[in-house]
Amino acid sequence: MADLAGPDGSRARVRNSVVLAFLLLCLLAVISLFVGANALTISALMNDPQALQVLIISRIPRTAAVLLTGAALAVAGVIMQLLVRNKFVEPGTTGTNEAAMLGMLAATLLAPSMPVFGKMLVASVSALAGTAVFMLLARRIPPERPLLIPLAGLVYGGLLLACATFIAIQTDLLQYLGVWMSGEFSGILAGRYELLWLAGGLALLAYFAADQFTIAGLGRTVSMNLGLRYGQVLAFGIVTVSLVSALVVVTVGMLPFLGLVVPNLVSRIMGDNLRESLPVVAALGAGLLLICDILGRVLRFPYEIPAGTIFGIFGATVFLYLLLGRRSHA
Repeated sequence: MADLAGPDGSRARVRNSVVLAFLLLCLLAVISLFVGANALTISALMNDPQALQVLIISRIPRTAAVLLTGAALAVAGVIMQLLVRNKFVEPGTTGTNEAAMLGMLAATLLAPSMPVFGKMLVASVSALAGTAVFMLLARRIPPERPLLIPLAGLVYGGLLLACATFIAIQTDLLQYLGVWMSGEFSGILAGRYELLWLAGGLALLAYFAADQFTIAGLGRTVSMNLGLRYGQVLAFGIVTVSLVSALVVVTVGMLPFLGLVVPNLVSRIMGDNLRESLPVVAALGAGLLLICDILGRVLRFPYEIPAGTIFGIFGATVFLYLLLGRRSHA
């Protein structure tokens, strides 16, 4: 009886989790469409052309942007954790986001008329370089001291942020830096979020390489003994994380802890098989961020609290729980 319930029961549980997550996401998306400073109702949409215009130009793009951002950042976080082999890292604790901000700052200073896509490319290259430097730092930390890796990443990211802040102060661009750090969706309109579809595409592409990332999480030696082209998988993972981080920073700003908290919550329930857990990771990331965005619109109505602020409070609380829980079990 236990044998019959093993693999089939696991697959059924995963399938049910994905279906439930999808249904909850649909419910949250519908709620998001009708929450905001301009009240929307079904009757208004049927009789008022202006209400329909608000839905098409503002609410649908905003909801799509939140879903794409949450899913992509959660996937980027779990990829980063597998490549570094540490549960306490994500783009926000490895200097990747800060490096992308430096690239955006350089593009704004040197080529202010550059289109958004060009600035995204510059930010991506900068994020890629910043992530590569962190990977080199992580390799020099003894594996028996895993908590030093996120600590080193936070110090490294703080150094990059200090450099960006100094440059912004000297060039009177501190306001731009504040926008890139805010992580909010109030300015999302049709025509201003489409780059996030690329981030969603990268998250989907990562699903097809999920088995390779799972094997890479076993370490370089084991992976190569199993026939994995470890260098190629590592390069693909770093490029994916860097591109997603740059796209999010360029479009909505930094969103801390999302890529750290969501993979840990899912792995505690479903384990580390990325092929099975990645859809749930993406759905949970999108759902939690959408909840935070909805709360941001409701708590101080008609004003808004950035979704990054609300998720930062939630994420910091969960992060501390993970750290303290790890110590209590040590």
